[in-house]
Amino acid sequence: MFHTIIIVGNVGRDPEMRYTPSGQAVTSFSVATSRNYKSQGQTVKETIWFRVTCWGRQAEVASNYVKKGQKVLVEGRLVADASGNPRTYTRSDGTIGTSFEITASNLQLLSSRAESEGGYNGGGYGQSTGSMGNTYGGSSDMGSGGIYEDREPSDLGDDDNIPF
Repeated sequence: MFHTIIIVGNVGRDPEMRYTPSGQAVTSFSVATSRNYKSQGQTVKETIWFRVTCWGRQAEVASNYVKKGQKVLVEGRLVADASGNPRTYTRSDGTIGTSFEITASNLQLLSSRAESEGGYNGGGYGQSTGSMGNTYGGSSDMGSGGIYEDREPSDLGDDDNIPF
């Protein structure tokens, strides 16, 4: 069996990178997805938060280039508790919360460079670069066509040539 999830949303906090005891990089950040719909004549805004985890080279790239407020597309697999449900936790006020967690296999930055440098202004969807933004799959060389090879940022030259 196989499952995958794709979300598009805004990064809720700057990524936090750490290393496992074996030296593997791990980066975590949150992404908020939202939708508007009508219920009994009232417009309802629904927001769902996801905790995203990236591993290895993709974790290093996410740590360096993902910023709070950016629009991202994340593809990966859901991580569940032992019973197959979202993870639950107790908030500081004593209420129970759930956590939807994704282990990323593909990460695309959809915000333009200007939006990234200026921060998120909260207004609508900005112009994305390319047809779907820039991609970093992390584990393999992805070739051309808007999807960039796995190379060290220092190999790319000055900042204007960085594909993120």
